[in-house]
Amino acid sequence: MANSMNHLMKQAQQMQQKMSTLQKELEAREMEISSGGGMVKIKINGKQEILSLKIDKECVDPSDIDTLEELLQTAVNQAVKES
Repeated sequence: MANSMNHLMKQAQQMQQKMSTLQKELEAREMEISSGGGMVKIKINGKQEILSLKIDKECVDPSDIDTLEELLQTAVNQAVKES
């Protein structure tokens, strides 16, 4: 019985170590997400930190801020989802 319990504890520790390693690998991963056919590009890491944000000059129209806001929202949401 004690041997069985020790085995279970050892397996739990191994699983915890694997999870920690995977989490560190995922945090280090970087992804680039785009919206509006590439007009807005976001680079994000696995910690869900935005590393860079690029906006094409063509989508910056002072009379149409709503479209730019929508493009940014879509890109950020997609980046967070994929990270």
